[in-house]
Order: sequence, then structure tokens, then C-alpha cells
Amino acid sequence: MAEGGPRRDPAPDRGYDSVARIFHWMIALMVVVQIPAGIAMTSEPLLEVADPMFILHKGLGVVLLVLVTLRALWRLLHRPPRFPDYVPSLEQRIAGATHVTIYVLLFVMVVSGYVRTIGDGFPIELLDALGVPPLIPLMPEVAGVMLVVHQFAVIALIGLVAVHISAVLRHQLIDRNPILARMWPPFRRGEGPPA
Repeated sequence: MAEGGPRRDPAPDRGYDSVARIFHWMIALMVVVQIPAGIAMTSEPLLEVADPMFILHKGLGVVLLVLVTLRALWRLLHRPPRFPDYVPSLEQRIAGATHVTIYVLLFVMVVSGYVRTIGDGFPIELLDALGVPPLIPLMPEVAGVMLVVHQFAVIALIGLVAVHISAVLRHQLIDRNPILARMWPPFRRGEGPPA
């Protein structure tokens, strides 16, 4: 018998904690709403709904910035679970880099949207309602650049999220690995909603 008693199997992979799961799915839902809203508000056939779509898009952008910042802080303070053994080491490194890049793109997307809007002299109605003054001065030239940055960040984000979803579906449906259980359901079984 080995020193220290019988060898125990490592604890089963329970995946991410409930807080990380809630952040993940809230941010995913916000992005799923934001991208169509962004397309709709700039589409000529939908001009009659452009104003409400702009207001929705800008307001959700503010909420998304808060969620992404809190999610990043949670990730820094709470080590994510190790990848299961069935995920090869190269794929683990790629997945880790993809996750970090998604965080960066989300942050670039919302900050560039803010600078584009406020820098060009447009209001963000939600911030106005909360009494938050503009944090930057008028800067139309920078705002124009930020519009391009915003658009490219959205395109890159869509591409990376597609890769992320494809990898999860391959593991889940083709390789029959329970990778989705690491993040679904939104509350970890037995943990319940955070107090």
C-alpha cells in the first residue's frame, strides 16, 4: 500500500462555479441581442425603428461593459477549473488564448462604442438617466476611428465565438465528451444561485 493510505481518484470535473456561469450566459445573451440591434439600427429598410434600436444598443453597451469588467475581475480572483484530460494540451492552450482574446474584444468593442458615441456628441440615454456625465470631451476625428475599431472588433468577436461554439459542439456531439457540463446549466448543480 502506498504511503498515506489508498490512492484516491481525483475529484470529478464539476466545471465553473455558479458566478462564472451566470456571467458567461448573461454576457452571451447580451451579445446575441447587441449584434442584431446594431445591424438593425443602421439598416435603411428599418429606419423607423432606428432610434429605439440606437437607444437599446447604447444602453446595453453600458451594461455589457459593467458585466465584462466584473467577469474579468472574477476570473482574476477565482482560478478557472482545469481542463479535463480528454482535451489535448495544444487545444487547451488555444482555448485559453481564445478566452482571453474574447474578453479583450468585448472590452474593446464596448469602449470603442462609448468613445464613438460620446466623442461624436451623441447621448447615452441610460447614463444620462443615471446622472453619469460624459467621461471624455468631444473628439469627432477619434470618434470616427473608434467606429471602425468597433466594427472590426464585432467581426473578430463573431469569428472567435463561432470557433468557440464549434469546439464545444465537436466535443459534445462528435467526441461525446461532456464539455458543455462545465458551463451548463447556468447554476452548478448542488450550488444554487449565489446569495
